Amino acid sequence: MEGMSRLIHVRVTADDRELKSGVIEALRSIEGVIVNIERLSVGDYEVDGRLLFERKTLIDFVAAIKDGRLFRQANTLASSPLQTAILLEGKSSDLASSGMRREAIQGALITLSMRYGIPILRSMAPDETARLMYYAANQIRTEKKERFLRWGKPPKGKRRRQHFVLQGLPGIGPKKAHDLIEHFGSIEAIVNAKPEDLISISGIGYHTAKAIRQTVNEEQAKYIYSN
Repeated sequence: MEGMSRLIHVRVTADDRELKSGVIEALRSIEGVIVNIERLSVGDYEVDGRLLFERKTLIDFVAAIKDGRLFRQANTLASSPLQTAILLEGKSSDLASSGMRREAIQGALITLSMRYGIPILRSMAPDETARLMYYAANQIRTEKKERFLRWGKPPKGKRRRQHFVLQGLPGIGPKKAHDLIEHFGSIEAIVNAKPEDLISISGIGYHTAKAIRQTVNEEQAKYIYSN
């Protein structure tokens, strides 16, 4: 109906190992959320091709600290071109029988957030986990279309800095930044590429390619002024 706001769909790809988590059912109960199930190589939930979430119950989080799995996963998440976060699900009482000191858990949280740059989001139950992902997707969409949030200082690591720089170009989000680097190999090659080469990348059309060229190759005449 005219005057009603258009429903914005949020597309979620959930790892098939999450089928019994209760989160998928909670996501499907949210109007506008479309869920696809497949095996993900990294993370548990990919949202709108921009966000990547690793979900852990508090019990699994402690187990992952003990067997060394946690930081291997963190390293993989940190190398993703998507904006990543870890969702910790459960109540503090769940940790009563874990046998792990509070300081050790806090140390792991500090390492994840400060060393790997991965945000930690807390959830009490599967339905809240689903809502957090939905809210995150909608908050990202308040920014300019396909413009990645570029808070703070550039990230460490050459590949992540390349993604950061590329997402400052018109129409380039994390997925396209990743595809551009994979195809051209360097930022130098990308900024020197012709529009017909840029549009060979999936999702980049003529207008985006033209906008990129105008951004990186403005005419000097535009800066000439008279006294």
